This record gives sequence, C-alpha cells and structure tokens, in this order.
Amino acid sequence: MKSSPIRLTKQKLSPKAAEAKKARDIAAAKTPARKRKKAQNQRIGQRSDSDLHHDGKKVKRVSIKNNRGFYGRGTKTE
Repeated sequence: MKSSPIRLTKQKLSPKAAEAKKARDIAAAKTPARKRKKAQNQRIGQRSDSDLHHDGKKVKRVSIKNNRGFYGRGTKTE
C-alpha cells in the first residue's frame, strides 16, 4: 500500500497551548449537536467519493471537491 502524498504536520504549539486546544476540541466534539451529527453520519454511512454535509436538519451528500474550499470559490473569501 502506498502512503499518501499529503503530509499532515502537527501544529507547533507550546505544551500549555496544546493542552488548552485539546480540551477545547474535546468539549466541541461532545456537544449534543455534534453527537447527533456523528450518529447520523454513522447511520447514513460514509463513502469514499463524497462527504456528508449537514445543513440545518437536512443532510446531503456532496462531492469531496465541492465540500472543500468553500464550494469551489477558494478559502480566501470565507
């Protein structure tokens, strides 16, 4: 199996900042809304050719290309 050409690097944070970020990330992942979205994603099932996009109460499947970079308009205008 070939490795991915994309190399994800860790953020260069001080130990104190890294600990604070970890706590924030965990708190955000455990909110009731986030838990509902994760459970819904598992029920629907993820595919390798698309992402699930939560829009209010509806979920729609969008291509990976369209879900990245602000729907093709780039990230500078977000």
